[in-house]
Amino acid sequence: MSKIVCFGEILWDVFPTHKKIGGAPLNVALRAKSFNNDVAMISAIGNDNLGKELLRYLKENGINTDGIQVLDDYKTGEVKVVLDEKGSASYIIEYPSSWDKIELKDSLIETVKTSDALVFGSLITRDDTSKQTLFELLEYANYKIFDLNLRPPHYTKETLVFLMEKANFIKLNDDELYEVSGFLGSKSNSLEQNIHYIAKTTNTKRLCVTKGAHGAVLLYDGLLYYNSGYRIKVVDTVGAGDSFLGTLVSQLLNKINPQEAIDYACAVGALVAQSEGANPKISKPMIDVFLNL
Repeated sequence: MSKIVCFGEILWDVFPTHKKIGGAPLNVALRAKSFNNDVAMISAIGNDNLGKELLRYLKENGINTDGIQVLDDYKTGEVKVVLDEKGSASYIIEYPSSWDKIELKDSLIETVKTSDALVFGSLITRDDTSKQTLFELLEYANYKIFDLNLRPPHYTKETLVFLMEKANFIKLNDDELYEVSGFLGSKSNSLEQNIHYIAKTTNTKRLCVTKGAHGAVLLYDGLLYYNSGYRIKVVDTVGAGDSFLGTLVSQLLNKINPQEAIDYACAVGALVAQSEGANPKISKPMIDVFLNL
């Protein structure tokens, strides 16, 4: 069991017909917790009913919520989700939201210092308040896991490069890989060459690229590990990459070998994509059946 802290947005994904709790760091936290890790969340909510419901949900799912600030001046975050005919999502992200205004506190520093890993994304850096809090906390983190999760126009190249250079582990999807390797100066069209290029340029030895239905590639201490994906019927892709990361982080921190870890994480991501919403309940027996174990 590992101690993991996730920093960033917690919010409501608003679909045409319903709302669901979401936010990439929250989704990662919930999936990591489902594998019996000790998981804490650092974020902010509004002093409103949506915030209270979020807090109650996290507590019910065993997430430590001591690092979640309640703000009077900003409301709990909402994101409008638009799904295309293939179930792929695009997002309209309300600004400012409470999670843009996470303030640095000594208690947050203590939480990060005493955790095995800090997981964070790039969306949280769109506002200076939360960005500066993250930058401070990075100085105390034992192992830094950066999930790029690019949402235009909410990031700058400078911030991405800074966070990649700080990270011990970087996770991106294949589109993000090519965007990042391009602005870092890569001339290659090869996925593998660009993985090595980013790793070398940012001095990060561990990097994972997800490829949607086609699985993922993991660079881990100089070696590449592959999973080619699983055949499923996609319902929606919301949260699939987050559950993949929450699973992968859990596996690797708990010393599972990298090939087993990426196979298991891809299976969980696939099970999420064939379910509705970001955080369906997925048990170990369900994963084992899916993998024919």
